[in-house]
Amino acid sequence: MFSNPVKHRLAQGLPTIGHWISLASPSIVEMLASFGLDWILLDTEHSPAEGETVENMLRALKGTGVVPLVRVASNDPALIKKALDRGAYGIVVPLVNTLEQAQEAVAAAMYPPEGIRGVAGTRASLYGLEFQDYFAQWNKEVLVVCQVETAEALENVDLMATVPGVDVLFVGPNDLSANLNMFRRFDHPEFRAALQRVLSAAQRNGIATGYLASTAEEALERIDQGFRFVSVASDARLLAAAASASFGKVKTAIAERAQAAR
Repeated sequence: MFSNPVKHRLAQGLPTIGHWISLASPSIVEMLASFGLDWILLDTEHSPAEGETVENMLRALKGTGVVPLVRVASNDPALIKKALDRGAYGIVVPLVNTLEQAQEAVAAAMYPPEGIRGVAGTRASLYGLEFQDYFAQWNKEVLVVCQVETAEALENVDLMATVPGVDVLFVGPNDLSANLNMFRRFDHPEFRAALQRVLSAAQRNGIATGYLASTAEEALERIDQGFRFVSVASDARLLAAAASASFGKVKTAIAERAQAAR
């Protein structure tokens, strides 16, 4: 039976942790899947990954127990359909600003009669061999995540949280802070108030909130705050931080030794 354990954990009020993939590499996906994450998200909004590359990145997760998700480039039924047909268990939709846009995202992710997703035997259903079960279970198992990134979205977040089929209201802190004219000022009272507004709207309607953290410490802080769908970091950020620390340490040591030798 097709089942989405992340959706079930969120419905029970339990936290889930994942990782953001922005580098178009199946090998990176395969490596990170070995660390016991709940989910891995393939970003197709800001990364070069598309088409067969996305499909191969999804293949790298097969059999790992990690739930595969895709952030689509926009709230477009064609893009959502392609991501799900390739084997994603859910979608993250950027720039969802209104009740109607949240409804459109859900409709694009679900089969009739609840939605408009096209019916076809694709990789997601083993090319149609398991389609009967997949179709029967899909609308109950698909994870739909709507991103709250603008002042308009904040104004409408209470309505967006009421849409049946929306599982998570997700905050990308860079976009939200930029659109509130306080880029990366995450301690600003207005930004903190915005996070609380999203949390409160989700909690009142029994759905989860999500956050893209930069570090393990920040991820734990957000989980303690009430966020339940939390990305610990991104592959690019993880690599850059490790490279900076490692190369910086070696260069500093070389400079110190050269100074001592004078």
